[in-house]
Amino acid sequence: MERHRTQSDPLRRTGQLVTSQTTRQTTSELPTPVQSGGTGPLERRAGSQEHLQLDPVEHSPVGFDVTASVVLDSFDVVDCCEGPSVQRQTETETSDSSAEGEAMRRFGSQESLDDLNDRTLVEVIRERYSPENFPWCTGPIRTVVVPSTGPQGSHLKDRVNLPSVMVLDGWGVSQAGDQAWIVAFCAHVTKLDLSHNKLQDWPEINKIVSNTPNLESLNLSYNHLAGLTLEPWCTKAFSGVRSLSLNNTKVSWDTVLLLIQEIPELEELFLSLNGYSSLSAPSVACPSLRLLHITHNSLQDWAEVRKFSSMFPGLETLVMANNNLASIQDNKDVLQRLFPNLRSINLHNSGLHRWEDVEKLNFFPKLEEVQVQGIPLLQAFTEEERIHLMIAQLPAISWINGSIVTDCEREAAERFFIRYYSVHPEEEQPVRYHSLVTKYGKLEPLAEVDLQPRCCAQVEVHWEEKVQQLTIRLDQTVAGLKKQLRTVVQMSTRSMRLYYIDRTSVSGPEEMKFNTWALHSYSIQDGDQLLVVPKTKRKAGVKLAD
Repeated sequence: MERHRTQSDPLRRTGQLVTSQTTRQTTSELPTPVQSGGTGPLERRAGSQEHLQLDPVEHSPVGFDVTASVVLDSFDVVDCCEGPSVQRQTETETSDSSAEGEAMRRFGSQESLDDLNDRTLVEVIRERYSPENFPWCTGPIRTVVVPSTGPQGSHLKDRVNLPSVMVLDGWGVSQAGDQAWIVAFCAHVTKLDLSHNKLQDWPEINKIVSNTPNLESLNLSYNHLAGLTLEPWCTKAFSGVRSLSLNNTKVSWDTVLLLIQEIPELEELFLSLNGYSSLSAPSVACPSLRLLHITHNSLQDWAEVRKFSSMFPGLETLVMANNNLASIQDNKDVLQRLFPNLRSINLHNSGLHRWEDVEKLNFFPKLEEVQVQGIPLLQAFTEEERIHLMIAQLPAISWINGSIVTDCEREAAERFFIRYYSVHPEEEQPVRYHSLVTKYGKLEPLAEVDLQPRCCAQVEVHWEEKVQQLTIRLDQTVAGLKKQLRTVVQMSTRSMRLYYIDRTSVSGPEEMKFNTWALHSYSIQDGDQLLVVPKTKRKAGVKLAD
């Protein structure tokens, strides 16, 4: 669906900008204007709120680029609450037409030079969080009111309601836009999703990140960053990020190392679909990282995976699905020192094909959860066999493929493991088999017992002097059986009396007098007999077949 863009874009000409923080923020926390040169004193208006008036040419708020193309003319305080934001009554706005006209002459044409096909972050925020598209949100928000100059000098205020978590995936963002507006829009933002956009320039990304001072989570996935050089000065802005997503950006491994060295508190890193096959180790480790998501790459050699241990000594979760890892090559002593804090590992759709590789997962000292499906080793087994054999091979793991393993399930799986491999040649029996035999002893295979109720039986139907073989359904009632016999014995259901004769019993015929009883309650077996007599006759007068 094509997104509608507002016809009048106030960002293409200068104007006032009104910004607020959440209700927890006081007026003293608003950006404090400072002089950047010249005379022009600052004026603080009296009242319940602090209204800051800036000379559009000579003054700029702290943290704003004084060379930016949009002049910030005043700040009004706006309430931010749970639900729709409500603007407080503010003082009458000053309308200095001469200052505004000067600002228009100096800055108004700057953004008109932009390529209309390339959208800036500022433009997208204005559209995404306009009252039409985002009238209100449920959490704390920052409301920015941007007055645009309409016909004959009238002021038409446009409000944007800005949450602290911004999701702007797939909006065609290719540039940052004016940094002053980014600060105004994003100063409170903690999570920013810019995935599936058109960002292809690290300096532009740096403009966004450096003007989002509270940013903790950044998603740049599916932006084409292949072959781009990241200058060291650009990495400084990422220092406060705790979660970084670079999935399918094709960003080089050297760029990743440069980034993580400048992010001292990075906890989560997502690097899927980037085509990594070999890795170089950094000179400085990143001990803060807890989660590494590096699926759908080409890491086939365990030697590459081993490097993560020195890079991320505090790693707790390693997700490596779809990497075609062939084997785990280290021995028990090495694995016990490798990944000392690892608690969860995902090896879905890897290339593991030996039980020895699976068994080595027990050697990680703190490992609790393993996800390993779709590997060649398990392809020959049924679903039941896969579950039991995997549980039995991982006695130290409490979560397997997303489910917790109970004590009863573990014992049943271990006994199944013994019986399964007891019929295999000794050379095919895993090491785990012998340790389980020591625990439980050798177990005989379980007898196969079919506990499902029989659905049909082949019986002999006797009436008058005739006998006929008949297959009857055992899930029907006595009344249903009588209806089936009606065409055989040429007798109505009301006039027939029906008896069941168990050939293995000496108790004699049993009358089936209750029409609502199910046939399986009689335990009818193949070869048993049914006797049908008219109600006018007695069963004693009928001779049964041998």
